[in-house]
Amino acid sequence: MVEQIDIPETNIMWCSVPLAEILGNNTRFEARAFSVAAKNAQETIAKCKFNKKALYGDDAFTSVCYYPSRFKRNYISKIMSQAIGFLGSSEMLDLKPFPEKFLSKEQNDIDSLFIKQGDLLLSRSGTIGNVAFVSRTLSQYLCSEHSIRLRDISNPGYIYAFLKTDIGQTLVKTNTFGSVVNQIEPDHLRNISIPNPPEELKKEIHNLVVKSYDLRDESNDLIDEAEKLLIEELKLPPIEDFEPKYFDTKSDIRNYEVSLSNLNNRFDGSYHIPLVDCIKEHLSRYAESVTTIGDKNVSEDIILPGRFARTYVEEGQGTLFFGGKEINQNEPYNKKYLSISKHNSRIEKELKLKENMVLITRSGTIGRVNIVPHHWENWVINEHVIRILPHTKEIAGYIYCWLNTEYGDSLIKRYTYGSVVNEIDTSHVANIPFPILKNKEIQTKINNLVLEANKKRYEAYILEQQAIKMVNEKVIYA
Repeated sequence: MVEQIDIPETNIMWCSVPLAEILGNNTRFEARAFSVAAKNAQETIAKCKFNKKALYGDDAFTSVCYYPSRFKRNYISKIMSQAIGFLGSSEMLDLKPFPEKFLSKEQNDIDSLFIKQGDLLLSRSGTIGNVAFVSRTLSQYLCSEHSIRLRDISNPGYIYAFLKTDIGQTLVKTNTFGSVVNQIEPDHLRNISIPNPPEELKKEIHNLVVKSYDLRDESNDLIDEAEKLLIEELKLPPIEDFEPKYFDTKSDIRNYEVSLSNLNNRFDGSYHIPLVDCIKEHLSRYAESVTTIGDKNVSEDIILPGRFARTYVEEGQGTLFFGGKEINQNEPYNKKYLSISKHNSRIEKELKLKENMVLITRSGTIGRVNIVPHHWENWVINEHVIRILPHTKEIAGYIYCWLNTEYGDSLIKRYTYGSVVNEIDTSHVANIPFPILKNKEIQTKINNLVLEANKKRYEAYILEQQAIKMVNEKVIYA
C-alpha cells in the first residue's frame, strides 16, 4: 500500500506528471522538462467555448509553413544596384530595420529568403516565439532561416494577436508534452490548437493588427521624408562619395596623418578616420552653424545611469524594464519588471524614460538611435543606453533625425573605445557635431515630421494592444 502524503502549501511550482508523458518525453525526469505553465495553457484552450483548429497542417489555419535551408551566402556592399537587405530573427522585430548585411538579388537559392506582405514570421531558435507581421516595410527585405514562415492564412492578424498573448507564447515555447524546447520546427506547430471564433470576430481582430502595421509603415515614410529634407538642405552626398585624404594613396592600407593638436589623447586609428573630417567640413559649408549635442540650446541633459544590482518583480508590481537590444521595437519582447520600492530614487533620477527623449546605445552595438514614444513614458531602459533630454520639444525630432542618418552614425561611432566590449560615454555624445540649418522652416518641418511619426508609433501600439486584449477577453477566456 502506497502512503499518501499531503503537498504542503508553497510558492514552489509543482505538478503531477503521468508515466506516459515521461516515457513519451525521452524518459526525462528533470522538472524543467515539464512546464506547469504549458499544462495550464493547454487546459485553458481546451475549456475555450469555440472550436479549435491546429495552427499548421491539413484543415488547419495554414498549410504553408516552412523555413529556408542554409546555403553559402556571398555578402555584398549595400551600394551595389542588386543589393537587398538581409535580416536576422531579431532585426525582423524592429520598427524600421537597418540591415547590416546585404545579398545579391541574383544569388542562387535566394528566392527562399524572400517574404511577402501578410506572412507571419516566428523565431525558431535563440529567443523562441518572437512573432512579426510582414507589412510593406518588412517585405522589402530578406529574412534568415531562423524564422519560420506562416503563409496564406485567412485573417493572419488574428493568429498574430493570438501568438502575442501569454497563452500563445507559452504554447509556442513548449512541445506536445509541455517540455521546454530550445528550437522549434514547423511540425511542432501542428500540435498547437487555436480557438476558431466566428469569422466576424477574427476579421475585427485582424483589421486592428493590419491598421497597427499600416501606421508603422506611415511612421517610417514620415521619417524617410524628414531625412530626405535634411540631406537635401545640407546638400549631403551619399556617404560613399566623400573623398577622404589619405597620406599614401598608393598603399592598400588606409593611412593618414594626424597633427598633435588634433590628437585629443586618442591613439586609436578609428577615432581619426578622415571620413569624419569630410563630414564636419561639409557641414561647416552648408549649415548656418555647427554646434554640438551638448549645447544647452540643443539638450537639457545627457544621462548615463550607473550600474546597479536589480530587483525584479512580477508583472503589475513594478515598472517595465528592457534593454538596448530592444531599442527599435515598438513593444520590447524581452520585458522584465523592476521593483519601484527598491529602486524608486534611481528610477526618478536616471532611469525612467520621457516622451521625445532621444536614446543611443552606448556599448556592444553602438549607435542605434530611437526617440521615445508616448507609451514608453515612465518605462525603464538599462544602463547600456544613453538618454538625451532635448532642450525643447521643438528640437527633439530634429536631434533624432540627424543622429539617425548614416552621417550621424559615423560621428557617433568615431568615439568608440574598448578592446573587448566597445563603448562610448556621455562626454562623447555631448561632443557630436550638430548642424543648425539656414532654413528654419525646413528644420521645423523635419522636427514635426519626426514627432508625427512618433505619434503614429504610439497609435500603432494602442491598436495592437486592443487586438491582443480582444483575443484574451472575447476568445480565450470568453
